[in-house]
Amino acid sequence: MSAPSIAIVGAGPAGLFTAQALRRALPTAPITVIDRLPVPFGLLRYGVAPDHQGTKAIARQFERLFERENVRFCGGIEVGADLPLETLRRGHTIVVLAAGLQGDRPLAIPGDDLPGIIGSGRLTRWFNDHPDEAGFDPPIGRRVAIIGNGNVALDIARIFAKSEAEFAGSDLSPRTLARISAAGVEEIVVIGRGQADAARFDPALLKEFTRLGETHVKAEVAGSEASQSPVATALREIDGTGALPGNARRRLTFRFGLTPKHIRSADGALVLHLARTSGDGNEAAIATDTVITAIGFDAGRTGLPRTEWLQGDGTLAVRIAPGLYASGWFRRGPRGTIPDNRAEAREVADRIVADVSCGAVPAVSTDIQADLFARAVSYAGWTAIRDREIAEAPAGRVRIKCPTAAQMRAIAAGAPAP
Repeated sequence: MSAPSIAIVGAGPAGLFTAQALRRALPTAPITVIDRLPVPFGLLRYGVAPDHQGTKAIARQFERLFERENVRFCGGIEVGADLPLETLRRGHTIVVLAAGLQGDRPLAIPGDDLPGIIGSGRLTRWFNDHPDEAGFDPPIGRRVAIIGNGNVALDIARIFAKSEAEFAGSDLSPRTLARISAAGVEEIVVIGRGQADAARFDPALLKEFTRLGETHVKAEVAGSEASQSPVATALREIDGTGALPGNARRRLTFRFGLTPKHIRSADGALVLHLARTSGDGNEAAIATDTVITAIGFDAGRTGLPRTEWLQGDGTLAVRIAPGLYASGWFRRGPRGTIPDNRAEAREVADRIVADVSCGAVPAVSTDIQADLFARAVSYAGWTAIRDREIAEAPAGRVRIKCPTAAQMRAIAAGAPAP
């Protein structure tokens, strides 16, 4: 058969690693990557912390897909809303869904809907000037409690713990930094249900806390004193580091073995009630102004019927239906890192190639390409946006992101036609 036409929904790491794998396996197949935002790179642009530019630099390898490997970008098209999935499938032999998950998993305890409680996904998007959060004014107070023992919790704690000068070289906007500084954060507590040696922190990320110039760091590792796990060892190493207690503008404490039970409002603040997971019947209460939940993600905004395709283990099959496939968090749920997406992309590509080879894919019945491209922001439009962001970056910043989709589209409209 002739080379299959391929559409990949989602221009984040999962979608673009899949595009890489498919380009190597099917060098003549036309590949189109579609994203609901006018810009590519998804999680790299809007999910990775703004002070981790080394991780964001992975986007450079994806740029080669669009610049040298004949992969087309169509931004600003939301499949399921602007473009029905069935229409997309009629126009392509293969459709891969790699749209990710962006909803914050709720605590599901009494009081988890009180003002002052923020999901980590939404806060991270705000840090990164995601257009969905353009009007968001997060209720950040002087005391911040972060519930979660993964790397997202670390990223949020680090951003609140840094001084203004320590964001040099990042893409945190001056506007966002001014809002964080105005909150006057003095106390940060990171809370985990398990003991320290069970935390899912990356030890390398923990070591960054030793370099904080204005924040004193404490790590309460009771119950894990003898553990030689890399995480427990790293936590012991950062205990007492950062600014000296007498000179610190804020305190950061890691606490473990505490399970949230309920949250109540009292005298204009929040009181977080926790049970000790040791089962001794003791409880703890933390008075705070802001509670940030970093306990995972769910589907959130999507026009795709993901729940209809779920298997018993909460994941999707690689092959949902003839010609329809899934990859990344959209397929397996909110688990795994950016490198995990690369490994999975090879698995997805292998399955697609096998299906193409044996003819187990549908024939294209409709040509929707011209209409799709006419409505979309092209890769040339994205490079115009990128160049403007870099050119307008203030001193100490690598870029200043366009904060709204309308502004991005206006810049892209002035780009040369692809």
